[in-house]
Amino acid sequence: MSRIGRLPVAVPAGVNVELAGQLLTVKGKLGSQSLSLHPEVSAKVEGGKVVLAPRSESKRSRALWGTSRALVANMVTGVSKGFARNLELHGIGNRAEVQGKVLNLQLGFSHDVRMPIPDGIAIKVDATKAGERQGQIEITGADKRLVGQIAAEIRGFKRPEPYKGKGIRYAAEYVRRKEGKKK
Repeated sequence: MSRIGRLPVAVPAGVNVELAGQLLTVKGKLGSQSLSLHPEVSAKVEGGKVVLAPRSESKRSRALWGTSRALVANMVTGVSKGFARNLELHGIGNRAEVQGKVLNLQLGFSHDVRMPIPDGIAIKVDATKAGERQGQIEITGADKRLVGQIAAEIRGFKRPEPYKGKGIRYAAEYVRRKEGKKK
């Protein structure tokens, strides 16, 4: 029996959950999201909570039960509070700025890296004082998967290297450093 799936998802005030067949729609102050539930999982909205249950006792339906519950909980949290992912720029010359709906990154290449910002995602760049970190990028949105995907794509432009730690890294990421060449 799934320990995650067994827990009901509490729906906070200001969030509206609708169930039409297998389509679950969650609306809140930060937008709305929809999820098509797998046929092996059933859902009920009762008393300000979303309760999911497997339709059979097969291993697959029990696995989908926990996964579906986690997805529904992420949707409810996303439309009520939202999700954020922070990146840090390390290294001289690494800069970032938002120009309209495009994130412009200067990462020491011969050209600037331009990344379009998708709908539902907000990116804020904070350039800090000299002597500290070169800058921080904050990615926010209601969809946890999309926020994480955009953060991973930005980090992928210039991953932190192990000798000096230059590059783009997550805010809480620890970069294992290597010893340099001996003379």
